[in-house]
Order: sequence, then structure tokens, then C-alpha cells
Amino acid sequence: MTTDMTGRAAHRAEITARVAADMAAMGVDPAFIDRLVETFYGHIRQHASLGPVFEGRLAGRWPDHMVKMKAFWGSVAFKTGAYGGKPVQAHHGVDGMAEGLFLEWLQLFSDTLSEVGASEAAHAWFLTSAERIAKSLVLALFYNPALDDPSLKSSR
Repeated sequence: MTTDMTGRAAHRAEITARVAADMAAMGVDPAFIDRLVETFYGHIRQHASLGPVFEGRLAGRWPDHMVKMKAFWGSVAFKTGAYGGKPVQAHHGVDGMAEGLFLEWLQLFSDTLSEVGASEAAHAWFLTSAERIAKSLVLALFYNPALDDPSLKSSR
């Protein structure tokens, strides 16, 4: 058992080192994550469509949210496991949440990556991650498998 645990710890250390090197090669460090999150959510708050939805959920709790989002994106980028939240539950039942807002969120995220000077590789990596996250949330929040029933499609 001890050998197995030692092996897992070594494997985890190898992954962490490799990811840190990959991120560094793209110009991503904790300061980049902080800048990205601060800039992005600054834009979110000013956005005509997204701002009211976020403000309705986070009014008076923005500082806590920023800490959480920095931990989230740091965990995504560096595979640290530092984020232990439940994103689907956090987004469920948000007033004004609509599927189409995720496209606006993604565009704003892409624009912010450019604004903060993300390298081409970092821009692609973070945007791909954001697209995966958005798709996962859209499926969890808005997808109804019953609407894919072939028998319903033939009767329409």
C-alpha cells in the first residue's frame, strides 16, 4: 500500500511539473491568472447582457467570487485540484440565465485573453477550456434528452 501511494505521489508530482512547464512556455503563471480573472469579470460587470445576470447572483459577494474564480482557473490551468466547487449547482436557477448568454460569455473571454496579452498558445488553450466548460454547463442546465426522441421528430 505504501509503495502504491508513493508511486501515485510521484506520478502526481510529474504531472504537476509537466503542466507548470507547459503553462510557463505559454506565458501563464499565477499573476496571469489573476490578471485574466480580474479583467474578465470587470468586463462581465459592465456587459449589457451578462452584467445584470451576474450582478443578480453575486451582488455583495464579488470579492469571494473573484477568489473562487482565481482558484478555479488556476486549478484548470495548473491541475492543482485547488477548486472544489460545484459549477453546475452554482449556475442552476440563476435568474436571467439563458443558453445564448454562453456564446456572449465565450466571446468576452476570448476578447479578454487578447486584451491581457495571452500568447497565441495560451489564448487557444484557455479558449478551448472555456468552450468545454460552457458546453458542459449548457448541457447540464438546458439539455432535455426527451427532445432528442426520434419518435417526436417524425411527428413534428
